[in-house]
Amino acid sequence: MPKYAYDLHIHTCLSPCGDEQMTPPNIANMAYIAGLDIIAITDHNSARNVRAVINAAKGLPLAVIPGMELTTAEEIHVVCLFPDADSAEKAGLEMEKHLPPIQNRPEFFGEQLVMDENEEITDTFPFLLSNALDISIDLLPEIISGFGGFCYPAHVDKQTNSIISVFGALPDKPRFESLEVHNPTQFFENAENTFYREKYTIITSSDAHNLHDISAREHIIELDEPTFDALQTALCAK
Repeated sequence: MPKYAYDLHIHTCLSPCGDEQMTPPNIANMAYIAGLDIIAITDHNSARNVRAVINAAKGLPLAVIPGMELTTAEEIHVVCLFPDADSAEKAGLEMEKHLPPIQNRPEFFGEQLVMDENEEITDTFPFLLSNALDISIDLLPEIISGFGGFCYPAHVDKQTNSIISVFGALPDKPRFESLEVHNPTQFFENAENTFYREKYTIITSSDAHNLHDISAREHIIELDEPTFDALQTALCAK
C-alpha cells in the first residue's frame, strides 16, 4: 500500500494566535517544500479558510483535507475532518453559532483573518474563536458525522485542552478509533500508555500556528490514495 507523509493539524491566520504569515498560499507552498503529501486545515471552531488553502494548492502534488479543531464544552480539543469544502463550511457555520459572543481582542490574540487563495483579506471574524462551544464531547461525533465527517481527540498527551487532562483517561463513550499524540516518544516512554497503541490508531501532527512548525516529511500513513475517504477508512477502522 502506498505511503504518504501527512500533517493533519494546521492552523491558518484565522485562528487566534495564528501567525499572519499562515496565509493560504504560504501554507500550501511550505507543505510542498516540506515534502508533505496530505495536509488538513484545522482552524479553531471555524472553516472559513479551508477553501482558500485548497485553491492555493491547485497545481501542487498536495492533498488538502478540510477540517476544524473544535473546543467542546468541556474545553477538549477535537480534530474534525470533512470530505469537501462545502461540508466543512456548512459545519463551520453551525459551530460558530455555538460560540459565546465574546469579541476578539486583536492586541492579545491577533486578527482573525479570512483570506482568499491570493492572500487578499476578505473578512475578519469578530468573536474569539478559541473559546469553548456549548456542545459536549458526548454529542460531537454524531454532529460531525451528520456533515459527512469524522473526528478524534487532539494532542491527548498535552496538559491542557486534551481529553486525558480533562477526564484523567479516555471514556468508553463516545468511542473514538484514533488519537492524536503530539509527542509520541515521550508519551509512550511511560509503559502505562502503551495500551493506547493497541486500542487506537495513533497519529502525530504539528498543530502548527507558524510556518516553521509545519511537519517535515516525518509522519507517514499507508493509504490506497491521498483522499478523505481513504483517511476515514484508515483512521476509523481500529
